[in-house]
Order: sequence, then structure tokens, then C-alpha cells
Amino acid sequence: MLKTQGLQTLEQIRAFLDGAQLLGFDVPARDMLCAWLASELRRLRYKRLGRADKGLVRRYLEKVSGLSRAQMTRLIRQFLDTGTLRDRRGRPTKPFPRRYIDADIRLLAEVDALHGTLSGPATRKLCERAYRVFGDERFERLATLSNGHLYNLRGSRTYQRLRGGYQKTRPVRVHIGERRKPHPDGRPGFLRVDSVHQGDLDGVKGLYHINLVDEVTQFQFVGSVERISERFLLPVLEALIQAFPFVILGFHSDNGSEYVNRQVAALLEKLRIQEFTKSRARRTNDNALVESKNGSVVRKHLGYAHISGRFARRVNAFTQTVLSPYLNYHRPCFPPIEQIDDKGRVRKRYRYEQMMTPYEKLKSLPKADQYLKPGITFEALDDIAYAMSDNEAAQRLNEARAELFRYINNAQNPAA
Repeated sequence: MLKTQGLQTLEQIRAFLDGAQLLGFDVPARDMLCAWLASELRRLRYKRLGRADKGLVRRYLEKVSGLSRAQMTRLIRQFLDTGTLRDRRGRPTKPFPRRYIDADIRLLAEVDALHGTLSGPATRKLCERAYRVFGDERFERLATLSNGHLYNLRGSRTYQRLRGGYQKTRPVRVHIGERRKPHPDGRPGFLRVDSVHQGDLDGVKGLYHINLVDEVTQFQFVGSVERISERFLLPVLEALIQAFPFVILGFHSDNGSEYVNRQVAALLEKLRIQEFTKSRARRTNDNALVESKNGSVVRKHLGYAHISGRFARRVNAFTQTVLSPYLNYHRPCFPPIEQIDDKGRVRKRYRYEQMMTPYEKLKSLPKADQYLKPGITFEALDDIAYAMSDNEAAQRLNEARAELFRYINNAQNPAA
């Protein structure tokens, strides 16, 4: 029982709260506490007290009982309404069932490991495609995963135990080559090109990657050359352009001399490419699409470390036969929707509903058949796109990349 017999009047209670009077007491169980609170409220005639005295009694009861202000407010309201007090607390409320279980988190970690931890929307699209397109029942719950909760799952203890930390892609600054920005007007076939250098080592240049991206569909082909010169670059550049399934209408580069020269111009004329444009001065967005792909694709899959030019043929075989098909048929992209605001400026909006693979974007264009090269049909391209699932394509990519770097490391560091 609470030992508060020494507090009989409001003056004694005020002195107790001011610390002028000492009083020892023990807090009882909750049911006994409710009975004591009711008796004190009756004894002190709480209903008849003025506002200031009610506040005094409230503070006294809070201090003695150890209850919070909100708890005391609820109990006093119950006393005023019913004339008594009882503990209304029941058993703990049953928690909501978990929607995403540990198996889903492990599956998400597996997808991230296969595809290199893509952005949230891209990962959502992969899970959605795995269930709806390729019929993988394991992705039934993840197919409806929200963007915000995806990052919650990535921050969970289960995910962190499986994946650990990861390093974000470092931005790459590459200056990208008539001085105007291309205007595709919704048509595929306007390519953006850039070169990515694979590092130096002891003054020796590494190989170079040629990155070609279509502006509208984001179809992408990557090739590798030993050096940036006509002898090495022109054959690979021609092979990459020929690999696109649609007719090429434009070619846009930065102002680098590897592309802005007579040999490349002659190649484009030979391939009947109508437009050859290059970036304008102080307009960094003119070739931003391919620059972003340099970091999110080339650097993500091939890294920053030095690779000797003598491995260019093997790396080129990997980028053209394994990496590029994965990018075009299995890796979701964010095609922008252009809108003109009230001030006449073009604004790009990126909506999740519009996220799709480059091949799906190509097929979604109005009268898409008219853009295909002669002899190429969507039926034949479908056979390539759906020959394997996104996850199977990513697994094939990872295995081929591991084999490639294993060969390079063994060649550079032979056993003694």
C-alpha cells in the first residue's frame, strides 16, 4: 500500500511537491494503484476543486504513482465518467503479420548480387518481370514491392548479413562532338557515343571501351579496343553500329578527335547515317545520356582498374556477346517523358510505370516495325529476349565476367 497518510490537506500536498516534506512510499500493483487513485480522488473531492487545485492534485498523483501525464488524464477522465477506476489494459495487441518474410529478403539480396545492386525502381521492375513475364513464383510478393519498402528491406539485418556494405558507382567525368543537340522526335536510331579508358599502369595505357546508346530506346552496345586509333577503332565501331536492330539515322559525339575526324565521317557516310553532330560548348547535357551509362554500366561491370590493351579482343567478345544482350533485353531503364511547362521549358519526368527494358521500349513505339532493319523481325528478336529470364541472364553475365577477369589475372600474374 502507498504510505500517504501524512498528506491529508492540499497545503500538505503542496509542501510535498515543493520538496519541503519527505514521505516514503512504495508503488503497488496496477489494480491496487487504481483503487488507491480512486480513493484519493474521492477523499480530496476532486470534482469540486478549482482549476489550480485540480492541477495540484494531478501533479501529486503523477509523482506518487509514477504515471505519465497522459495516463493520469485518461484515468481521471474514467473516474469522472464512471465514479470508479479499473485497469482496462488487456493482453498485448497481436502484431500485424509480416508481408515480406526472410525468404523474400534473401531473394532480394540474390537479385542485387546478380545485377550489381541497381536502383530501387530498376530492382522492382526485375522482381515484377521475374514473376509476371518469366513465371517465377518465388517473386509473387516482391512483384508488388514499393520503392520505399525496398530500401527498408535492404537496410534489414538479414539483408546486411547476406550482402554487407556496397560502394556506390563513382561519377565519371568524360567530355563528350555540326554543333547542336540531336532531335530524335520519338524515333529510334539517334546514337550517342563516348569512350571510356580502362586506366593506366606505370605509364602504359589500358584498353578503351566504345559505348553507343540510342537516345529514345536506350538500346546500348559496348565494344573494346586496344588503342584509340583508326586501325583499332573503326572496325569495332562499325560492328557496334551494325548490331543495332533498327536503322541508324544520327551519330552524336563529344569533341574528341577519336570521333571527329575524316575516317569516322567516311564510315558514317558508308553506312548512310544522315546526321553527324557534336556537343556544344558549355552544354554539358548534350551527351549526358551516354555519360551516365559510362558510370552505371561500363564502370559497374568492368570497374576502374587497369586492363592491358593486349586483352582487348577477349574483353570485346565479352562486351558484345554477353554484356550488350543483357543490357538490351534484361536490364530495365527509365525512358523519360518530356513535358513542356508554363514557361515553355521541356521537363523530363521519370515514372515507374514507364520503366522497361530497351527492347520493350522499342516494341512499344507506334508502328515499331517501320524502324527495323530489313530482314529483322520482332519474332526473331523475341526469341532472343525471352530465351532466358533476367536472373538467368545476369547469372550468365557474372560467370562470364568472372571467367574473363580470372583469365586476365592469371595472364598478368603467372605462377612462379
